Amino acid sequence: MAMTPEAKVKKKIKEVLDNMGAYFLQPVGTGFGSNGAPDIVACYKGFFIGIEAKAGKGKTTALQEFNLKRIEGMGGLALIINEANVGELRERIESWVNTATTKM
Repeated sequence: MAMTPEAKVKKKIKEVLDNMGAYFLQPVGTGFGSNGAPDIVACYKGFFIGIEAKAGKGKTTALQEFNLKRIEGMGGLALIINEANVGELRERIESWVNTATTKM
């Protein structure tokens, strides 16, 4: 079965996180989950990261935006990653962690 464009983005995100040594999981969307939760939740060097994966011109929903803003409001990193910026993922995470660490 062929992968959807969004599934390809998620696969690349997970490869980057795995290569970084980050802990991550992909919550399964069921009736028991939280609507609007990020596609991938990660922890890197003690910092919380929520990643919403999109393909093409995919847009986040209002509920996804709400949850990403909540993550940022609590001091975490919230990212929207697609094919165009997945190559910058590692750099964006490490830059944010380094900045957050110097503020401590």
